[in-house]
Amino acid sequence: MSAAPGVFSGAARATADDRDDWLQLALRPRVHAARLRPALLQFDGPRNLLRSEPDAWRAVGGSALVDALQEAPHPAQLDAARDWLARADAHLIPLGDAAYPALLATLPNPPLVLFAQGQAALLQGPAVAVVGSRNPTPAGAENARAFAGALAAAGITVVSGLARGIDGTAHAAALPHPGSTVAVLGVGPDISYPKAHRGLQAAIAAGGCVLSEYPPGMAAQRYSFPRRNRIIAGLSLGCLVVEAAVHSGSLITAREAVDAGREVFAIPGSIHSPQSRGCHRLIRQGAVLVETLDDILSALPLAPVQACQTSIVIDTQTPARPDHNDHPLLRALGDAPTALDLVIERSGLDVANAMAELTALELDGRVARCTDGRYQRLWL
Repeated sequence: MSAAPGVFSGAARATADDRDDWLQLALRPRVHAARLRPALLQFDGPRNLLRSEPDAWRAVGGSALVDALQEAPHPAQLDAARDWLARADAHLIPLGDAAYPALLATLPNPPLVLFAQGQAALLQGPAVAVVGSRNPTPAGAENARAFAGALAAAGITVVSGLARGIDGTAHAAALPHPGSTVAVLGVGPDISYPKAHRGLQAAIAAGGCVLSEYPPGMAAQRYSFPRRNRIIAGLSLGCLVVEAAVHSGSLITAREAVDAGREVFAIPGSIHSPQSRGCHRLIRQGAVLVETLDDILSALPLAPVQACQTSIVIDTQTPARPDHNDHPLLRALGDAPTALDLVIERSGLDVANAMAELTALELDGRVARCTDGRYQRLWL
């Protein structure tokens, strides 16, 4: 793979010496890719740049570049990064390297380096971002599981942010399949965030790829998670928003996808569900309305994948067990999250019988309770 336009012509893969030069450069506190690109082009890589005189830096990037390059990285941070990179499954991928994702390099502000753990080759294949609410409805979680699993089964890498809710569900569903998954972190690659996903992160590092622009040891910062959304969008051919409220962070990722010229997809939901309103807004703004996998495949430059996977169809409207259709509580629930008092009113059952029937349906996997206490029918 050749270097992306506007990126210096580095080696096919960074050597150990180059890697340390990249670390020395990337860990300087005020250094970022947009400022460094002209200098990297001018000096043909970090080694020559770091070994040049301030006057040469000033001629290319002015006093701002001189100030940034003269501030050395913190020794402890540099040692931590070197120690982490000594792992067999750890990779440093600099901008301009053949292993750097080509789509990501086309962004106006790509990461200067990427810290990757696991199967870095996944960064080269076709990918789709799958994002959504941290507090999804049961139906939203099922949709994330179904679409992420189907995409990865079709050989498409599922990219997400390892957050609670839709992100974690999508990663877990994609992990067993050929396309597998990339988790983009807003912390250093050795940090588990959220801690509840420590086991999932380890599984992704073993069978997928954990990715961060932040160095080992870096804890969560307020700015780091919105910034990582541009990487999720930049790695991907398109972004599928499964479920999102109007002010969801997933809409930031969708905006990043639009800005990067990527396709945006959204799954519609009930007009009564706050968790669907962000998706409905995206659809009104031009996002592709998604009901089946083909809605995604047909909108992306994936003709070979589409031709081989036409049998993969996700029909979220067809229940697997139609014999349950006539249950009065299922009819009362409909397709939207529904409060208990409204279920009782619609079904005509008393409180005790309604609660007993709902519990039985939960155990049977036909109904799930939402985080706000409402009930939702599951179409499995």
